[in-house]
Amino acid sequence: MPETRLDTARIRAARRIIDPIFLDTPLYRCEALEPGLGCAVSVKLETANPVRSFKARGTEVVAGLLAGNGSRAAVCASAGNLGQALAWSGRGRGIDVTVVASRLAPAAKLGRIRALGATLELVDGDIEDARERAAAIAGHDGIRLVEDSLDVETCEGAATIGLELVDTVPSFDAVLIALGGGALATGVGHVMKALAPSVEVICVQPLGAPAMTRSWRERRVVTTDSTDTIADGVAGRHPIPAVLDDLLLVADDAVLVREASIIAGMRMLLDHAGLVVEPSAALGIAAVLEDRDRFAGRHVATVVCGSNVDVAAYHRWVGA
Repeated sequence: MPETRLDTARIRAARRIIDPIFLDTPLYRCEALEPGLGCAVSVKLETANPVRSFKARGTEVVAGLLAGNGSRAAVCASAGNLGQALAWSGRGRGIDVTVVASRLAPAAKLGRIRALGATLELVDGDIEDARERAAAIAGHDGIRLVEDSLDVETCEGAATIGLELVDTVPSFDAVLIALGGGALATGVGHVMKALAPSVEVICVQPLGAPAMTRSWRERRVVTTDSTDTIADGVAGRHPIPAVLDDLLLVADDAVLVREASIIAGMRMLLDHAGLVVEPSAALGIAAVLEDRDRFAGRHVATVVCGSNVDVAAYHRWVGA
């Protein structure tokens, strides 16, 4: 395969750094979902862990390397999940973590960041404004700026999900991956192209936050002025050029889905799989709902990437 920034040997080595509590997550065929989707569906569940998302796979690698280098402080910008994950990984290694987030981020995510011992700074605006502030803090204080997706360790940590997927029997025809900054998509996509090249890698993003998908389609960085989606975890506006370069090498397709389909996917995961998920985690199901003919008769795997959702908002969305 063409070379990305990722390295399969380093991805395998990452499994030795990541706390086992985040590894070998449940993967199972969910037959109850299949009548409504018209295809075989396997679920890779990345929510049954202390931070309720896949992000700790990456922060475990980052924090392990920081601790090994004697670093004692780090800062990141986060929509919520990365901040929780870095707080958890840093706490266990004696690293003081500062998280910069938007005031508009879900209260549940912000509360968990504080509960895990991180210093939380809130900014007006969105995740891009938080990134600017985090970079300023890193420069002023001389501490490590952890940049999700740009730091290849976050991608290679997420890529360990791909190792677990390719070990399954029977295999599947396509994997559906939520697309935001790109760590999950480039990580899993790299492993698929290296070890299971026949599997179609399909990235999914909301219509209301389309920057990375548009960039993939046009093969150049495309930014947007704003986002409008309930899927806060994937709502970036400024794709990172190096990450886009990787995505262009590993993604077979990138699709956009409507908000109504995301909500329908969340409801299906609740009704038929007993899973309460955040909107980003339902993007794969939403993609199938919007294009049943494409997936008819095929076996797809979807990564259920997070369950940190505001309870009141969840009830409004799914009517539960």
